[in-house]
Amino acid sequence: MIQIFGTNKNFDCKAAQRFFKERRVPFQFIDLKEKEMSSGEFDSVLSALAKSEGSRAAAIEALTDTKSKDYSSIAYLDDSEKEEKLFENQSKLLKQPVCRNLPAGKAGGKTEATVGMAQKVWEGWK
Repeated sequence: MIQIFGTNKNFDCKAAQRFFKERRVPFQFIDLKEKEMSSGEFDSVLSALAKSEGSRAAAIEALTDTKSKDYSSIAYLDDSEKEEKLFENQSKLLKQPVCRNLPAGKAGGKTEATVGMAQKVWEGWK
C-alpha cells in the first residue's frame, strides 16, 4: 500500500495524489496537520531514505524543507537534534510529499520511501 504524508494545501501533495489516482494505484493520504507520523513510521521512512541517500544524516537533509520559514530553528543543530526537531514539527519542517510504499502481505518486506516529487520511482510501485 502507498502512503502519502503531507498537507492538503501543498501543491506537490496534490500532484502526488493525482499521479496515483490516474494510474489507479490505491493510496492513503495522511494530513500531517491532523495526524503526524508515529515514531515507527518516521524511523521507517528515515531508514528507507538512508538506503537510497547513503546515510541517515543525508536522509535527514533530504527530508528537511530548507525553504520553510521554520528552517532557521534547526539549520545549525547537529544531526541527532535535527532528527528530533523534524519528528516534533513534521507539518512545518518536512519536505512534502513523503511517500512510503509498504509491500502488501510480505512480513518483513522492504519499505521504500521518497521525499518530494519522484514520479520515476513511483512508476515502479504497485
